[in-house]
Amino acid sequence: MRLCCFLLLLLSQVWPKLTLANDQQQRLQALSQELDIPLTQLQQAADQAQYQQAVIDAITRPWEAKPWHLYRDLFLTEERLAAGLAFWQQHQQTIERAAQTFQVPAQIIVAIIGVETYYGRHKGTYPVIDALYTLGFHYPKRGQFFSKEFAYFIRLAEQQDWQLDQVKGSYAGAMGFGQFIPSSYLHYGVDFDNDGKVDMLNNPVDAIGSVANYFHQHRWQLGEAVVHRANAQAKQAEPWLRNELELQDRWQQLADAGITSDAHLSPDTPVKLLALEEAEGHSYWLAEHNFYVITRYNRSPLYAMAVYQFSERLRQAKVELDVN
Repeated sequence: MRLCCFLLLLLSQVWPKLTLANDQQQRLQALSQELDIPLTQLQQAADQAQYQQAVIDAITRPWEAKPWHLYRDLFLTEERLAAGLAFWQQHQQTIERAAQTFQVPAQIIVAIIGVETYYGRHKGTYPVIDALYTLGFHYPKRGQFFSKEFAYFIRLAEQQDWQLDQVKGSYAGAMGFGQFIPSSYLHYGVDFDNDGKVDMLNNPVDAIGSVANYFHQHRWQLGEAVVHRANAQAKQAEPWLRNELELQDRWQQLADAGITSDAHLSPDTPVKLLALEEAEGHSYWLAEHNFYVITRYNRSPLYAMAVYQFSERLRQAKVELDVN
């Protein structure tokens, strides 16, 4: 009887591990076929990677879960503004060239790098291979996405001649000044200083060009608005507060519902109504296409609003600095 109980206990401990190993092997085989990466290369990388509980803890407590009035204060600070102006001054020619080449406002480029890594000060401390392995094979909610990013990282590391365990990034496996995940690094990274390689980890010139290219490829509309203040009561706004980020409504529909704005919009302008949680009540905003483009970088509307508002502070401060 004791032997039977011992065997059952042993099986209960071993069986989940065997199941997990089998699922991982099947996923690696599928990724090998889908992305044309040798299976042995993926297996060796998975064997080298370490599970990190801290990664799971971080992704289940994202900053974007904070209310807007607290989230905003993380990024819209005088210290970050000063750092942004210094970065802009230091790399002005590169930023102007990127803005002209990719038709993206300079302040948006500078704001993204400031929000993402405080201009390179905080690029992340997690080994990227561990972060992507942990989320890809131990976080079922996003396993499909992150296991694919794990495979892309293996390809990218080979392309860049990186040691797999030496590259550090965010808990989500994002890297460099602009915090590109591996697939974005591969697809949107540009060699903006023409030295023969794309280095967003340590080269701000490539990072600036790559951020601008990312927005260009996602169809930023130069000269068009990003977001406008709106006036609404909670009952008026509620039917139009959609979870989807895409712009599914037209301004005339919201205006007919009693929502107003000082912006001069044509009736058929695509818009998305946003409600942001303030210390007291909510503020309401009308997002246009360029706001949606910012959410291609990070899907959180709070993130997009922080980037936009920070970019406006940067633009105004840069004008004042140039005048003086």
